[in-house]
This record gives sequence, C-alpha cells and structure tokens, in this order.
Amino acid sequence: MNVVRKIIEKTGWPRLIIGLFLLSLFILAPFVGVKISTSLKDTVVRFGMNGILVLAMVPMIHSGCGLNFGLPLGIIAGLLGGTMAMELGATGPISFFIAILIATPFAVLFGWGYGALLNRVKGGEMMIATYVGFSSVAFMCMMWLLLPYKNPTMVWGYGGTGLRTTISVEGYYLKALSNFLKIEIGGFTFPTGMILFVAFLCFLMWLFLRTKTGTAMTAIGSNPVYAKASGIKIDRIRTISVILSTWLGAVGILIYQQSFGFMQLYMGPFYMAFPAVAAILIGGASINKASILNVVIGAFLFQGILTMTPSVMNSIIQTDMSEVIRIIVSNGMIIYALTRVVKGARK
Repeated sequence: MNVVRKIIEKTGWPRLIIGLFLLSLFILAPFVGVKISTSLKDTVVRFGMNGILVLAMVPMIHSGCGLNFGLPLGIIAGLLGGTMAMELGATGPISFFIAILIATPFAVLFGWGYGALLNRVKGGEMMIATYVGFSSVAFMCMMWLLLPYKNPTMVWGYGGTGLRTTISVEGYYLKALSNFLKIEIGGFTFPTGMILFVAFLCFLMWLFLRTKTGTAMTAIGSNPVYAKASGIKIDRIRTISVILSTWLGAVGILIYQQSFGFMQLYMGPFYMAFPAVAAILIGGASINKASILNVVIGAFLFQGILTMTPSVMNSIIQTDMSEVIRIIVSNGMIIYALTRVVKGARK
C-alpha cells in the first residue's frame, strides 16, 4: 500500500490518469478494428515531430522566464531558414541542415531581442511572451507577402509575389531525418533518424544544464536573490536561455516540417506554442522546474492521446469525427495545463 501511495505521489494523479487512459486506448484498439502497429507508428512519429518544440520550453523554465508562449518567434526563424534554403535551390537531406544553418542567426537575433524585453518585465514574462508570440505572427503575415522570394514552388502563381499559405517540402528536405536508418517491421515503421536526432538534442540539453552556465541558469530560476548574491549575471544568463529556447523552436519546426511534408506560413506558428506548453506541463514540469524526462513523458502522452482518441472513437461510433475529437481532446489538455499554470503562479 505504501509503495502504491509513493508511486501516486511521485507520478501525480493527473499524469497517472492520462497514462492509464492512453493505455486503455491501446488495449481497446484491436477490439474496435484499429491496428496497434499503425497507431503506435503514428504516436511515435508525432512524438518525434513535436519533441524538440516541447524541449524548447526547458531553458526558459530553468532561468525563471516561465513557459515560452513566445515560441512562434523561434518557429518563424525556422520558417525563414526553410524558405531561404528552398530559395537557394538546396535539395535532398543536405537542405535540411542548410535550413538549420540559415535559421540559426535569425534565432539568435530574435532570441536576443526577446530576452532583452523579458529582462525589463521581470515577473510578467508569460504575459509579454504571449504578446510577442502573437504580434510576431501578425507581423510576418505581412512580411511573407513582401519578402522578395522567387522560387515558383513557393510564390503565388507563376511570376507572382508573396509566399503561399502552405508550401510542400517535397524535393527538398521531405523525410530527411525520418527515412534515415528507418526500420520497417510488418505495418510498423520506426523513424530512426528523427528519433535519434531528437534524442541527441535532448542529450545535449541534459549536458548543458550540468555546465557552469546551465547550473547558473537553474540557480536563477530556483532562487534569483541567492544567484545575484553569488555573482551570477542574471540578465545575461536569462538572455542565453531565451536565445537557446528560440533556436530550439527553429530547429523543432524544421523537424516537424520534414516529417509532415509541408511548411505552414502566415497563421501556422500561431497554434504551435500552446500544445508544447501543455505537453511539458502534463509531463510533470511546473513554471519554474522542468527536466528532460518531463519533455519525453509529456510529449508522448500528449501526442499519444491526440493520436489514439480519434482513431478509437471513430471506430466505436462508425462516423468520421476525427478532427472534431482531436480539437476537443487537444483543447481539453491545453486548458488543463493552463489551469495548472494559474494554480502554480498563486502559490
């Protein structure tokens, strides 16, 4: 009994309930005609697609900047990298890494400006981050129409100006990671390259948090007064955390695109922050504490529920309501996560 109580206390009722619900969906799936191999494949793929976007929350949480609702800023840097790589005519897997290379200076510049702003509004970071995320998306809605792109696969019409809303990455970096060393067993395909890349970045973040700078970052998030008394340059470390988070957002959207097959401009980045925030909170993080394990658990649970619920429900009711169910489940988990943020902030 004591062992069970300790497991519940350590895991927490919400994560335990979500985990058991996901397990029950996997158990129920074969009885309603849903293939386990297909469902598991979709869950693993969605985990890989979204894992780094969730990881992007970690640096800012550790430095006390809170949850990164300004994630669209990093996503925009990634979109600039992707579109410019295509404009330059880069093709094949190498275009994916060229896109990261081009996106990096944009991410550093955006992150530096974003960090400078957050340093001036200590205590209200999440509110300002939300404003930054929304306003940057609105600004880029104009810029996507004005920037001088010429690639006919991206612009509106032949010889037109302005980028299309949705752009295919086929012929450029489609499946650049997903098809690398992929494993196929029956109906199950494991995207080895993508999962290894996600694991590699998670490992690098784990190592970084154990460096002098990473330790200082954690100290600031835990106790800024003590950190300042220890001689830590708080504003500098916070800015580094924001730059790192913005860069991870840029890389994360490129990983997402190479698997999804399309880049979505204009209002596309607007909807990416809340699922990432919800996932890391469901994984057990708080507004001032997060770990790599929280990222892995949260991303898998969130994407697993989002994948399995529509499939199983559609098979039960014999009607295609996948999009409606997906919206309800996704928004429900986001509302739950944001409720946790409010409770955490009042303590």
